[in-house]
Amino acid sequence: MTWLALATCLAWAVLLLGRGFFWLARDDDRDAALQPDPARWPAVAAVVPARDEAETIGETVRGLLAQDYPGPFRLVVVDDRSTDGTGEAALAAAGGDARLTVVRGQARPPGWTGKLWALEQGLAEALKGAPDRLLFTDADIRHAPDSLRRLVQRAEAGGLVLVSLMARLRCASAAERWLIPAFIFFFQMLYPFRWSNDPSARTAAAAGGCVLLDRAAFERAGGLAPMRGAIIDDCALARRMKGVGPIWTGLTERVESLRPYEGAGAIRRMVARTAYAQLGYNPAALVGMIAALALVFLAPPLLALLATGGPRWLGLLAWVAMAVAFAPTLRRFGLSSLRGFALPGIAATYMAFTLDSALAEWRGRGGMWKGEAGPRADRATGAH
Repeated sequence: MTWLALATCLAWAVLLLGRGFFWLARDDDRDAALQPDPARWPAVAAVVPARDEAETIGETVRGLLAQDYPGPFRLVVVDDRSTDGTGEAALAAAGGDARLTVVRGQARPPGWTGKLWALEQGLAEALKGAPDRLLFTDADIRHAPDSLRRLVQRAEAGGLVLVSLMARLRCASAAERWLIPAFIFFFQMLYPFRWSNDPSARTAAAAGGCVLLDRAAFERAGGLAPMRGAIIDDCALARRMKGVGPIWTGLTERVESLRPYEGAGAIRRMVARTAYAQLGYNPAALVGMIAALALVFLAPPLLALLATGGPRWLGLLAWVAMAVAFAPTLRRFGLSSLRGFALPGIAATYMAFTLDSALAEWRGRGGMWKGEAGPRADRATGAH
């Protein structure tokens, strides 16, 4: 029991001190207004993949076309075989603005994920204008009027080939308030932004809802085709781009997700889409991950509540450290720091989501995007 208690404390010491202080949630764009204006504002083309996004695409389009960006800008929306009038909603929101082009998407070829294939089709249109920068953003993202200008300022000032902002996720329903802050916390724990932003570190992270790319560097990295089957496409893109130049990823209040998660089931589906892919589809890695999470998140409260003597106090110490680490993320969402003591239960829920992700993969339903399984299902069915 003592060795278990010491192991949990050691684990939290490593997390607090040895992973780029990710838990402070300090890597954000609050300094964006301090970035200098570039000598020349580069031409930017934004590409938005959209399938059955009629409810949110209008706000996304209006926000992008209302950018106060001083340079040339155009927008390409890929209507990926929608059945709810997404393309028409995008055109209506643009109100005749000639900067918008809607591309009608074609069926996904084997080996491609649905989102990346939609982006690939949008790129074919966007690149006709030979833009200097490309913006990949989602159909459920609302951009503040200065979003693009601040992205470009940072990219140009730092010579960055990729700048990505982690959109502020909606946190209104009970399920969102309990589970969404932990999603941000766990993402940063896996991919510490401080490490990702360090050119000498191997870690590379991006958030797919908002990614600005240097077009020339993107082409040197091979474009989307080499990573066409990636389920965690944002981080795969970050790895490729970091191979050709410096990148930067951070939190923001300027870019906001409109996607509602009214219940835990919707959040489960979001997590389950990529969780097993994160483990390389490896059953041994799944077992190891569950054991590690149990040690880090479940053992501290169990020791604090059930053990006696030294192990009990060590368990309590680790539980307090856990709550302290979660507090900055909770405060970003306007939630009480006391919720940090519930992180063991929240972590257990995410462990269940990960197991569900593995089960979906084993059933040939892994990597679901808009009702369509990922490219590994193509191999299972013999498509090529």
